[in-house]
Amino acid sequence: MSQEQPNNPLHGIKLADIIEYLVEQLGWDEMGSRISIRCFTHDPSVKSSLKFLRRTPWARIKVEQLYLDELDKQSK
Repeated sequence: MSQEQPNNPLHGIKLADIIEYLVEQLGWDEMGSRISIRCFTHDPSVKSSLKFLRRTPWARIKVEQLYLDELDKQSK
């Protein structure tokens, strides 16, 4: 049972894709300065970030918002 989510801009976007996009656009250092979490500041990797963000809802929300903000900047 799949449901449409017209009001969810993140629908269908994988967390790994979000992290890879942010790394490409900002880099680990900038991501770590904007969101102070260890998986961005100490030996960062996509794998460690995914593991942490999947278990930590508050951090995932911040990363998703950063992604949306960056997309908004790119569209302007």
